[in-house]
Parts: sequence; structure tokens; C-alpha cells
Amino acid sequence: MSIRLKRVYDAPAKSDGRRVLVDRIWPRGLTKREARIDEWLKELAPSAKLRKWFRHDPDRWKEFKKRYAAELDDQRENVEQLARASEKRTVTLVFSAKDTKHNNAVALKEYIERRC
Repeated sequence: MSIRLKRVYDAPAKSDGRRVLVDRIWPRGLTKREARIDEWLKELAPSAKLRKWFRHDPDRWKEFKKRYAAELDDQRENVEQLARASEKRTVTLVFSAKDTKHNNAVALKEYIERRC
């Protein structure tokens, strides 16, 4: 399984493999051409309610991951499809958050590695 993480504002590279945007909202200031996204999986992003509750507050990180995992449990088929794709080639989960340690892409990667 090869899953990487990358900010959408960082330059795309061939080594990214399949670039999958995992945010619910399109990143500000970027065109689709500039972002070079292969797939946009909005359904794997946290709900608007959870995203607003979290506000990228590191003190809420542990609880965010728990709540987000519960949401991902309802998206099991989509998560497994993404995991299978990462077995065939590199998949880079692309996100727009400034915080590279406490964001939904990090939590999603951990979820996939633990459960798939």
C-alpha cells in the first residue's frame, strides 16, 4: 500500500501517482488545471459540521479522528476502493489545510492503514 500526503498548493510531481483531493470544498485560488487532481472524493471529506467543530485545533485532534472515523465507517466501500487503488500504484491524498499534521488527509491515511 502506497499512500502519500501533499498540500494541493505544493507543485504536482509524477511521483505523486494518482492525485486524490479529499476536501469537501475546492481549494481557494487554484484552477483544476493547476491542481492536477485526478479525482475529487468529496464524500470522504469530513462533514461540514465536523469540519467546523474541529477548526484545525490540535487540542481537538484526537476527538476529531474518532468522530471522523465514525463518518468513514459509513463510507466503507469508497475507503476500500481507495485502499485497493493504492495497492496498484501510488495514491497521493491532496488537501488544502495549512496544518500538515492535523488535517483530514492525515486522519484518512491513518484510517486506511489501520482498517484496510
